[in-house]
Amino acid sequence: MWKTHGERLVYDSRWVRLGLVDVEAPNGRRWEYHVVHLDRIAIALVVDELDRVLMLWRYRFPTDQWGYELPGGLVEDGEEPAATAARELVEETGWRPVGEPEHLISFEPLPGQITAPVDVFLWRGAEQVGEPTDTEEVGRLEWVPLTRIPELAERQQFLGAGSLVPLLYYVASRSSRC
Repeated sequence: MWKTHGERLVYDSRWVRLGLVDVEAPNGRRWEYHVVHLDRIAIALVVDELDRVLMLWRYRFPTDQWGYELPGGLVEDGEEPAATAARELVEETGWRPVGEPEHLISFEPLPGQITAPVDVFLWRGAEQVGEPTDTEEVGRLEWVPLTRIPELAERQQFLGAGSLVPLLYYVASRSSRC
């Protein structure tokens, strides 16, 4: 069984914290292990009556990659994750979700060295309320047919686990109910 003997914070900002964790492996070996801590993220998955998902086609400079991404962002202090997902949807797309959110899935995308809890919420409709207000997250808005999800995944057209995991989970869970 792994044992944790403490953690020393090396770097701390609003966006990322880096710790050196004093760990002991099951074989008795002990060392300092680098762990990156990211704040909780909430993501909005909106599917309309035509079985299309609302996505943004955008560029991400850390990976030098263009691709599709679901709207989402950091959960603010005191904010419920579903409220974050709804707020980010409006800020990034100009569309507001309609109805009550359904918690779809939660996951940790890279648990070997990074803590980055992700919560995904599903809405089955949205209404356009204006233009996007988050000018740093600008992308081309697109309603993508769910039938294209496997093909786009195979072509590596999704930016990260925050889009890939919820989309594949949603498509698979729909298939299993049919």
